[in-house]
Amino acid sequence: MQTYRKSRLYSPKGFFECEGKGLQWLAQAEAQGGPRVVKVLNWGDDFLNIERIMTCSPTRDAAYRFGAALAHMHDAGAEYFGSAPEGYDGTCYFGPLQDPVPMATGEWTDPATYYAEGRLLPMVELGISRGELNESDLALTHEVIDALPELLGKAASDKPARVHGDLWSGNVLFTDDSGQVEAVLIDPAAHGGHREEDLSMLNLFGMAYLDQIFEGYESVHKLKAGFESRITLWQLYPIAGHCVFFGGGYVDQYRHMCRSLLA
Repeated sequence: MQTYRKSRLYSPKGFFECEGKGLQWLAQAEAQGGPRVVKVLNWGDDFLNIERIMTCSPTRDAAYRFGAALAHMHDAGAEYFGSAPEGYDGTCYFGPLQDPVPMATGEWTDPATYYAEGRLLPMVELGISRGELNESDLALTHEVIDALPELLGKAASDKPARVHGDLWSGNVLFTDDSGQVEAVLIDPAAHGGHREEDLSMLNLFGMAYLDQIFEGYESVHKLKAGFESRITLWQLYPIAGHCVFFGGGYVDQYRHMCRSLLA
């Protein structure tokens, strides 16, 4: 097995341990039909060694199988919304290798409180402290939070899922090294969350064969009615993160998304 090393000098405390244990936690679901997760070899304070994946182009069939497998991984569950990966009790992180920010953990029992207290408010407040967002953005975010019971609809009754947490297309690799094209997950911000978080992030920056992924997913686990109307809601957190990391046009995008939800 070839090795790929991720490294960063002076990385935040626990950063690579969190990622390594997150990968291992997601990989536990492979036994019940979950997707392949990149194998973890070892880690240290400033590195993580994983298997090197030789990539290929995705196919429609592989996308469908990935969707079904993703549903199985989500169904593996978590104890709470906001649970850290099993065996990890330090700080969790979200964001790029060069600028990861803390991601709140906790024991929330409903998705609305979890999303408000554990995701949206901390990220927007961080954006204000960095000068990318302002108090008006915080007020707008509070309006969205007040509307969460209505915006979540039937999805408010979902149980905590075992989610990847940063599932944009760049963190889903495809390989045929087993003789069949299959998806492999990398670079998670793994936690107990809402299954629609991962699905909405797949829809954020473009994903090949997304329709087939959704079809495969619903062959295993039917989504609550109105999922399409909630995609923007779940995308608020990663876009708020992009305001923190990059600023620029993401700030206007975040404001537009909030207003569209409140319209």
